[in-house]
Amino acid sequence: MTDAQYTTLPQWPKAYPASGASATLKLLNEDFIVTELPLQLPSGAGEHLWLDVEKNGANTAFVAQQLAEAAGVQERDVGYAGLKDRYAITRQWFSIYLPNGKSETPDLTALQHPEFRVLSQSRHLKKLRPGDLHGNRFRIVLREVSGEREAIEANLKAVASQGVPNYFGAQRFGHDGGNVQQGLAMLAREIRVRNPKKKGLYLSALRSFLFNEVLALRIQQGLWGKTLPGDVMDEAGRPTGPLWGRGRVITSDQAQALEMGVAERHASLCDGLEHAGLDQERRALVASPMEMSWEWPQVDQLVLSFSLPAGNYATSVLNEILRSTEPDRHTAAAMPSFELEA
Repeated sequence: MTDAQYTTLPQWPKAYPASGASATLKLLNEDFIVTELPLQLPSGAGEHLWLDVEKNGANTAFVAQQLAEAAGVQERDVGYAGLKDRYAITRQWFSIYLPNGKSETPDLTALQHPEFRVLSQSRHLKKLRPGDLHGNRFRIVLREVSGEREAIEANLKAVASQGVPNYFGAQRFGHDGGNVQQGLAMLAREIRVRNPKKKGLYLSALRSFLFNEVLALRIQQGLWGKTLPGDVMDEAGRPTGPLWGRGRVITSDQAQALEMGVAERHASLCDGLEHAGLDQERRALVASPMEMSWEWPQVDQLVLSFSLPAGNYATSVLNEILRSTEPDRHTAAAMPSFELEA
């Protein structure tokens, strides 16, 4: 199970020719601004207190911990739709289970903290759970851009019109692919994982690895942007790839042959996921940035703005435009084991 093919994550191929350009990402927190697009807004009544929070230099789990302490509840009583990066300015919703009548509702807008602030609060009927969002709006400043602007512009236009490969980002796989390694060890029963969140994280990393392998093979075979005979389409009319689990593979013809070829290459991994109780699901192979725009405020500075649906990665957009690197403070070990995704 712990085959050498999993010790290092592959360099999955890109859809467009490399621009040869490079830039610095997240030199400052304000270079990466993320605004959550909620599924709904609080109704004003209910047992859950919803908080509109802006954070700067803190990760989501830390803010949840601080909110629980301030409200006098357990961390499990705090909910949120998605995890956001620490080194960014992000705005997202949190919920706290505070039944009416148990105690006086605290005014958390008065909470003073150097890394976050509560912009508003209101009651709602339900707790926020992972995935309860439409997506995210990004404003990204790339500094120290070097390379041919013409090549960068060509890739920007291609991304805006045709989208990008909907790869799971490197954050999904952990530092040096550690989540994949742990997941493989867990399936092989070499380690025992009791924490359900960690178990889910490792299984998710393994499914994501297989999905990326399918998508990469389509690109390698010159099939980017093409629909194959037997493809299963999503509601937006885009071809999908497998999130592996038990159940029948619902593609057919050429699409099924391609997917089963990847499954055969990773037979023990697929078998382990099926026995872990996961059901087959599908995910779009293409991520389509919405309302994408860009400007060059300085010769070596590029500012991008776009929105992505839930589950899509901003890094997948950036990777098709140029090569970006972050300052040394942004080590994978310092980031949450999850991902900055919409």
